[in-house]
Amino acid sequence: MKNRSFNPSSRRDDEVLLSDVLHNISPQSIIGETAIPISGIFFDSRNVVTGSLFVAIKGIEVDGHNFIEKAIKMGASAILCERFPGKTQDGVTYIQVKDAAGAMGTAASNFYGNPSANLTLIGVTGTNGKTSTATLLFRLFRKLGNRCGLLSTVQNQFEDEIFTTSKTTPDSVEINCLLAKMLKSRVTHCFMEVTSHAVVQKRIAGLTFAGAIFTNLTHDHLDYHKSFEEYFRAKKGFFDQLPASAFALVNNDDERGAAIMQDTVAGKHSFSLQNIGTFNGTILSDGFNGLQMNIDGKEGSFKLIGKFNAYNLLGVYSAAVLMGEDGGQVFFQLSDIQPPPGRFEQVVSSTRIVGIVDYAHTPDALKNVLETIQNLREGDQKILTIVGCGGDRDFEKRPIMAKIACELSDSVILTSDNPREEDPFDILAQMQKDLPSIHSQKIRIIENRREAIRQAVEIANAEDIILVAGKGHENYQEIKGIKQHFDDKEELQKVFLELGV
Repeated sequence: MKNRSFNPSSRRDDEVLLSDVLHNISPQSIIGETAIPISGIFFDSRNVVTGSLFVAIKGIEVDGHNFIEKAIKMGASAILCERFPGKTQDGVTYIQVKDAAGAMGTAASNFYGNPSANLTLIGVTGTNGKTSTATLLFRLFRKLGNRCGLLSTVQNQFEDEIFTTSKTTPDSVEINCLLAKMLKSRVTHCFMEVTSHAVVQKRIAGLTFAGAIFTNLTHDHLDYHKSFEEYFRAKKGFFDQLPASAFALVNNDDERGAAIMQDTVAGKHSFSLQNIGTFNGTILSDGFNGLQMNIDGKEGSFKLIGKFNAYNLLGVYSAAVLMGEDGGQVFFQLSDIQPPPGRFEQVVSSTRIVGIVDYAHTPDALKNVLETIQNLREGDQKILTIVGCGGDRDFEKRPIMAKIACELSDSVILTSDNPREEDPFDILAQMQKDLPSIHSQKIRIIENRREAIRQAVEIANAEDIILVAGKGHENYQEIKGIKQHFDDKEELQKVFLELGV
């Protein structure tokens, strides 16, 4: 399997004129010629190449309009902006639009030949379950004989080629470049996580989706969206943009499911474990070896664990059928698929201490994982939870996360989880804020995550369960702007071996 970095400045093989790039964009004003070739599209002036289009986007912290002159010096031959600079230069074309970020999405789609309209692009949104759902769809459709692409938190991939990624949803230029490369590799289906940030920042503008899936909506990203209603509107905004030819599929057991679809023109469908939906499922049993489920009258076993994964499986099954696949074949192939990395991933020691590594970094995700463990444990098995909260992110969820960990665990170690530019001890103090005194006996504070994992293993008895929550598939700790290698699963394996447990 190939793994390499991605260069979004890759050019098309044929010449693209600026006039073609501006198709379906309604400029307020144009200065200069549009019958000129464009070599690429950039919104970061540092990356501009000769003959390219520079898009000046007004961001939260940086305004691209302040870098127009630099972009021209770097070789930009055209500028897409919301306001013209005080002085324009001869030989440079200026295009004024109302919304530069949205226009960039359309321009990028035009530049790369509208790739999203030429394959089946499915978007997955929600607070939890996006990565699992998108990854399961990717693996399922490959098993069904299709050539597939994946744009996710874990990785961007088409077939066996993996590209490193820094954002869950890339910018619109990178997305279109990736989709164009997929088409060139004869990919027919692409499954993509769509974050609330991506919707608000217009990263999905200009894309043609064949379907959208809503998993659930719980507390997260309020540092960015400021209110839960604003967060909801961002998710809903994705469904509002769907064409009539697409399907809209929602979790009918989430109280926001129906509201998400309220204004969409896409075909409306739902899936449910508790209510009535277009597609319905029932959990027959749940254990460390996997789920047994009934989905639309078909009974079988799956390798995934927990109620939250039952929703993921049901959502994936529903989407596949909506895409025209045979339900019986979908059900059969799903039964053999492994969970994505870092999602309820188990590491078992020689004395049967069960280590579970999970990406749960929101209150609801942590609650789901711990409730699943509660239902699975037997006899005197204790639950030890290691959890932290990321720096420079949603402050409100910190005490909620600690409270959930205490309520559903026998012991809790609060530790670091990507403190970024924050003091990790400030984060730990906020996690303990207003925590009921009844939980004080359960808690240990160990800022060093490696030491936290070691101490959890040292105090665990045979067959106890250690949940290491928050980082999942991530293989780094981000501290003061530097990413240092750190892998929860790797650390657990190392400590099990060193301590001989």
